[in-house]
Amino acid sequence: MTTRGGDRPASPTVKTRKPRSSRTGRATMADVAERVGVSAITVSRAFKRPELVGPELRQRILDTAQSMGYVPNQAASALASARSMTVAVLIPSMTNMVFVETLAGIHDMLLPRGYRALIGVTHYSPEEEERLIRTYLQFQPDGILLTGTDHTDVTRTYLSALSSPTVHMMELLDDPESLSVGCSQEEGGRLMTTHLLERGYRRIGFVAVQLDPRTLSRLDGYRHALEEAGLYDETRVWRLPDPSSIHLGAAMIDRLMAENTDCDAIFFCNDDLAQGALFQCQRRGIRVPDQLAIAGFNDLPASAWTTPTLTTVATPRYAIGRHAAAMLLDLMEGKEPPRRRVDLGLTFIAREST
Repeated sequence: MTTRGGDRPASPTVKTRKPRSSRTGRATMADVAERVGVSAITVSRAFKRPELVGPELRQRILDTAQSMGYVPNQAASALASARSMTVAVLIPSMTNMVFVETLAGIHDMLLPRGYRALIGVTHYSPEEEERLIRTYLQFQPDGILLTGTDHTDVTRTYLSALSSPTVHMMELLDDPESLSVGCSQEEGGRLMTTHLLERGYRRIGFVAVQLDPRTLSRLDGYRHALEEAGLYDETRVWRLPDPSSIHLGAAMIDRLMAENTDCDAIFFCNDDLAQGALFQCQRRGIRVPDQLAIAGFNDLPASAWTTPTLTTVATPRYAIGRHAAAMLLDLMEGKEPPRRRVDLGLTFIAREST
């Protein structure tokens, strides 16, 4: 048959697409395996158990998957393996460098093993922690990493009923059935106070904020050291529920001056408070440490660069995150960790401010 003028009918334009074995048209694990020339099991291992696949082959699989737009179906994997490949991680703050570094340690352990973190921020509230745990349990995490031990009764009930393991970070638990990785906050408070006493200071104040269990443990160490020296004075302790900040540290110097305190040294429970105090002392013309010694806790990065440099106690927050995640990985794989209570210790750092 011909058209008018004797021309042959034009063939319709047909767009061709690379066939996909998935009903959605998306690349599948089998597609990636065929392109690379390996089995689907090897592709699966490259994503879930990367340590079982050679680095060159794994990189080739990941590059091919990316070029094809392939993303593993975590929901299907969870159903097949009875694992969600997720870990719930609860921390008090995302703005505090201490917990950011702890998260970095956790990430560096979990990611190579194919796990992802569900990160929740409790804002130092046991009630908020309870709400987050209730929410995250719906995702059936394979394990939980918690900061601290200040839990509601409901949270304790949730944790005791869980089949998934839980590891506590930062604080050390004496319960032999519990798992914890951290350091002695009380010992840190004692270390700093003992240093100030050895430097000749006798009227040592303490500023506690947020009043979370770690801060109160540092206060206990401070109090015990001064009681042993016969120098403890409750009037030189300031307890504030406010969040820790540089601004609050500066405001505390103004308050101490207004109250005509006789302190010759102030131990601030956190470095950001102590840094704010140092800045305000400069503005007020207070010579540190000649007129007033200033000390902090945690050894934040800027503390080595203040003027004068800040005396503090360094906490191993990255190592805490890394060791806690390693302990949890062992538990999730059915292994008993070498130790159920890991004390990573503290490092006292004497600088110019005392």
